[in-house]
Amino acid sequence: MLPISDTYDNLRRDFRWQIPGKFNIGAAVSDVWAAREPDRVCLQHFSPDGAHLSLTYGAFSVQSSSFAQGLLEQGVRAGDRVAILLPQSFETAIAHAAIYKLGAIALPLALLFGVEALEYRLRDAGAVAIVTNRFGHEKIAAIRHQLPDLKTVVLVEDNGPDTIAFAALAQTPAPNFVAADTTPDDPAMMIYTSGTTGPPKGALHGHRVLLGHIPGFQFHHAFLPQPGDRMWTPADWAWAGGLLNALLPSLLLGVPVVSSPGQKFDPHMAFRILEEMDVRNAFIPPTALRLMKSVENPRALQAQSAHHWLGRRISRARNLGTGKRGVRGSGQRVLRPDGVQHRAVVGGQPRCAEARFDGQAGARS
Repeated sequence: MLPISDTYDNLRRDFRWQIPGKFNIGAAVSDVWAAREPDRVCLQHFSPDGAHLSLTYGAFSVQSSSFAQGLLEQGVRAGDRVAILLPQSFETAIAHAAIYKLGAIALPLALLFGVEALEYRLRDAGAVAIVTNRFGHEKIAAIRHQLPDLKTVVLVEDNGPDTIAFAALAQTPAPNFVAADTTPDDPAMMIYTSGTTGPPKGALHGHRVLLGHIPGFQFHHAFLPQPGDRMWTPADWAWAGGLLNALLPSLLLGVPVVSSPGQKFDPHMAFRILEEMDVRNAFIPPTALRLMKSVENPRALQAQSAHHWLGRRISRARNLGTGKRGVRGSGQRVLRPDGVQHRAVVGGQPRCAEARFDGQAGARS
């Protein structure tokens, strides 16, 4: 943790690296918080229809351990490379945590990659498994015969020929699973360079890579975590920026992370996300900022969003007394490991109803 200081000079003078002898990214971003505050929300998914989802640390811990156990039963071992070809979603975060807990090496890949780019990275890394969705699987299916090391394909939406359903692995019984006893220098992730100066090169990072990002992350966000902090980035979590400057540091520090669908940046949708999800912290690349700057009167968009939300709530309330199925409002369903269903009220408005994870949260291309 970065110590709070009144001046940069004092902060620099007093700062000391404190790297523990043992550290596992997966356990640190899920199990530690689950043991302390299992009902604390760690992930929220923005849905354009207003039916936003939330995931607690308790559910995150259980499902990532189950997924790790599922990978283990599929033959994945410590040191194996496991690719993740997914958009921002709960499944993406769960897969990352599970791979680290297993002691395997995460290989994040962008869905925008073509088949040639995917084939090169998967073959060069010797990936033995991949977690993807239908969109990604179409590309993998075309090159799978050229990837002799790739034995396991996990599909988020469902399973098909030669694939395994994500939900099935995320529900694998794992009562005795314990995260790998890794050191900061044990390998955790392999991130490939862009390839602008030659063939892409896989940069292998140890578990300490997350700890190395924390001081700068906290400094740029005014000594995060602070009450009310909530992180969002339009950057792909397959990119080092989205993964190590937004997702993993926030989860480590107990700050909820907002995920959002879609691969093409929409500045109007970005303002909706910031408003509806109460985002206070953001990691936004310069190109996206320029697009957001071009939006005229973004506050008017926020007012329209609020009017739309209120209209949905009124419609839903009117239908409650008639037995009709109302339009879903923008209340958030909180996903916890026990699957108990109820509705909570925060700040005078219905905010959440709990539901069991069904393996579909935010998993869209």
